[in-house]
Amino acid sequence: MKLCLLLNVIDPKIGGVMIMGDRGTGKSTTVRSLVDLLPEIKVVIGDPFNSDPDDPESMGMEVRERVIQGEEIPATTIKITMVDLPLGATEDRVCGTIDIEKALTEGVKAFEPGLLAKANRGILYVDEVNLLDDHLVDVLLDSAASGWNTVEREGISISHPARFILIGSGNPEEGELRPQLLDRFGMHAQVGTVRDAELRVKIVEERARFDMDPKGFRESYRTEQEKLQQQITSARSNLSSVQIDHDLRVKISKVCAELNVDGLRGDIVTNRAAKALAALKGRDRVTPDDVATVIPNCLRHRLRKDPLESIDSGLLVIEKFYEVFN
Repeated sequence: MKLCLLLNVIDPKIGGVMIMGDRGTGKSTTVRSLVDLLPEIKVVIGDPFNSDPDDPESMGMEVRERVIQGEEIPATTIKITMVDLPLGATEDRVCGTIDIEKALTEGVKAFEPGLLAKANRGILYVDEVNLLDDHLVDVLLDSAASGWNTVEREGISISHPARFILIGSGNPEEGELRPQLLDRFGMHAQVGTVRDAELRVKIVEERARFDMDPKGFRESYRTEQEKLQQQITSARSNLSSVQIDHDLRVKISKVCAELNVDGLRGDIVTNRAAKALAALKGRDRVTPDDVATVIPNCLRHRLRKDPLESIDSGLLVIEKFYEVFN
């Protein structure tokens, strides 16, 4: 689970993580703790969409027009934002809506950005994603697929960039996720409850230590945290130079083909995740070990569901991997 989250921070194009597991296994805690590790990005000052001053693809319309006119764009650096999407959110709060205050006071149609605008170039986290209303799921699917959010309402028509890392967590007992939404998540992590008594005691003790002195607890892990932050920052800057051999690409696609994975998302995500892992380890070439580490998480949720199959889909992927790679 932690590795999937880190790889997505290094390469947001992997397409997010779906975390499924038992109650009380620290899914939400882990995702929310990711905020401390997020690197900084350049944004245009005062822009509600976190537009990138150097990349026209992730600019809002207004900023793009200002660039075309040759204006000097003031920029600053901020931490990547993390937006929580509550289960009870309404569609207009998610997509954005007409600014009633401006409409009444100034008599103009203005757009009030929603959560998708805030999440552009950041992370959108949905806890209990399998309980989310269907119409909100459709909105998320649409934005996640195109990278843009289009709002058509009350005579307003506006599009703005909405490229975000989609992170969802949930408990499989509370209901399955629609397959088309499941396929939108780049990676899928399965979390089980720890069975080892010693380890459980250690977790309980750590939790008690945190409750007694949260500040001191954080201080005790600061050096490790800073080391990980530096690792992520250097991995992000070195990602473009990481190479993956043609032979490895062929084998990855062969695994996908033999597992009857629909579409090509599985191939693309596995390639990207393997590159991100190599960058995280400080190498410039992908090894078969990198592929073995990431391939179960990239493909397990894309396999056709067989009701009679008792074996875990992640194990099926690993078996097929060793068959092809050996």
